[in-house]
Amino acid sequence: MLFTLKKISGASFLLFVLTTFAHAQPAPAPYGALPSARQLTLHEMEMYALIHFTPTTYENKEWGFGDANPLIFNPTKFDANQIAAAIKAGGFKGFTVVAKHHDGFCLWPTKTTAYNISKSPFRNGKGDMVKEFADAARKNGLQLGIYCSPWDRNNTNYGSPEYVTNVYYPQLKELYSRYGKLFTVFYDGANGGDGYYGGTREKRKIDAVTYYNFDKIWEMVRSMQPTANIFSDVGPDVRWVGNERGMAAETSWATLTPTPPDNSSLPAAPGFADSKILTTGTRNGKYWIPAECDVPMRPGWFYHPEDEEKVKTAKQLLDIYYTSVGRGGVMDLGVSPTTDGLLSNGDVKKLNEFGALLKQTFAVNLAKGAIVKASNTRAGSTKFSAQLLTDNDRYSYWATDDSVTTPDVVITLSKTTRFNVIRLRENIKLGQRIEEVAIDMWEQNKWVQIATATSVGANRLIRLPQYVRAQKLRLRIEKSPVCIALSDFGLFAEPESLLQATNTTTKKEISKTAWKVAEGFEQAIDNNPASIYTSAEGMPQSIIIDMFTDQSFSSFIYQPRTDGKKEGIADQYSFYISKDGKLWELAVAGEFSNIVNNPIEQSVPVGKTLKARFIKFEAKRVVEGNRLTIAEVGVR
Repeated sequence: MLFTLKKISGASFLLFVLTTFAHAQPAPAPYGALPSARQLTLHEMEMYALIHFTPTTYENKEWGFGDANPLIFNPTKFDANQIAAAIKAGGFKGFTVVAKHHDGFCLWPTKTTAYNISKSPFRNGKGDMVKEFADAARKNGLQLGIYCSPWDRNNTNYGSPEYVTNVYYPQLKELYSRYGKLFTVFYDGANGGDGYYGGTREKRKIDAVTYYNFDKIWEMVRSMQPTANIFSDVGPDVRWVGNERGMAAETSWATLTPTPPDNSSLPAAPGFADSKILTTGTRNGKYWIPAECDVPMRPGWFYHPEDEEKVKTAKQLLDIYYTSVGRGGVMDLGVSPTTDGLLSNGDVKKLNEFGALLKQTFAVNLAKGAIVKASNTRAGSTKFSAQLLTDNDRYSYWATDDSVTTPDVVITLSKTTRFNVIRLRENIKLGQRIEEVAIDMWEQNKWVQIATATSVGANRLIRLPQYVRAQKLRLRIEKSPVCIALSDFGLFAEPESLLQATNTTTKKEISKTAWKVAEGFEQAIDNNPASIYTSAEGMPQSIIIDMFTDQSFSSFIYQPRTDGKKEGIADQYSFYISKDGKLWELAVAGEFSNIVNNPIEQSVPVGKTLKARFIKFEAKRVVEGNRLTIAEVGVR
């Protein structure tokens, strides 16, 4: 080496020294909490599905009470491959099977409870639906996840230590040892309530933090499925986004410091987290726990025949993609087989259309081949060149010197190009660093700002309100606490033809124009969900509506408040009908399951056409407080 150096002189020697120094320049120091290998895999997957299918499907409910006869579970056309193929066509990389929901019915033959698939007619009592889903996942090149509800509304021992030790833990061990490698395991804060419980039919409450002993469960997962991401409200690998609309916050951090609910001395645990932080995450949080944005494809998580016209369209699913994956999280779409054991033709069609829309939008990065020049490059090294922003590698990256935290980069395309989506990604192996960016286009000899964004992280999709045409663009990093480690700059154009698709319409609600209620109740029937009727204190509470003339209808409607508050939302109800407003007949009664997390319009079918002039909605119980609140009530 010394001899070689003597042969190099002048400018050549200086160039050699600078180049050698540049290649020796260390990478930027990591910033904050960092993702694990399993979490990186989850970010790369971007989207997966969640399959709900139990006897609850046959009861046309959202949550089973635990008392359904296993004999009703008879999906004579069940085809796991049809379901898996439709999920794959939608662009999803895996799915999670709800092996046991809150009703306690197990989709696999288990030794832990008699309430399982072997007691049903499925495959003549010899079936294992979890295995069929696992085989279908492998056949279709998808990854498999499993959810086993900690709550069990069927088991007589639920609430006692015997249930956790002799039923729940063994169920998890069976599931985690029989069906191969899992990419995720799903837990929630289901912590007891009304149930069948072996025939006692009572309400049971438990302290979920201590009862389930989640630390022990996490150890079990790490031992048996080390590559599986653990989902719960607060992680440890992926967190709930805090709503069931598939929507992370505009500013969303993948880091989180889990905290308990307000005024609680409990530690943060599944079902016991401060929901205000789940949607946004915590800037500079202690742990890397990105958001899982879950949303059902239909209004609820289970199949309901009356919802055929309410299946989300490809355009609606794309909108959700931008607010989940496009904000650094992952998208978890709920799909629900029919009583035949298949996804309905309409659901399959929408999944295919969504997958096609994603492909057409993101197949071609219009920034590929562009000339990219940065205001600063770390040590002037090609190892950290801004040209790496267009190489389609999530982990090669443009980096700046440590002292440069607000650089810019100019992207010159080969020609004037039409686009409406901008994609940014950081190399998250080095943490989530950037806090604000702006994008300009060169127009009429000056820079014109066309977009801004805040958090970037694993993926940031900026969707412009309209298509723009440009040949030269500038990305400005407006705020970052440390130097830049940006891995991707992409430009894409959504296809106009698919974006022009309109949503299907639903059967219209009967007009309320002539309806009458007692004074003070008007907000419940004013066709304005933003106005909320609030009752006096005390339960139960009811509202009587005079529809002026006899009306024919087959469903009752209750729209809970959607302002983020829980007070007064009814979760147990009765609907009555009357010809004269004096003599009442009970039409239907039940519970609005999962209404707090998913406060959508509750449509309650009665299975036949009713005819009446008067209806009465009675709330037996509300989830919080001692007053009833109603955004809207009606019939359809």
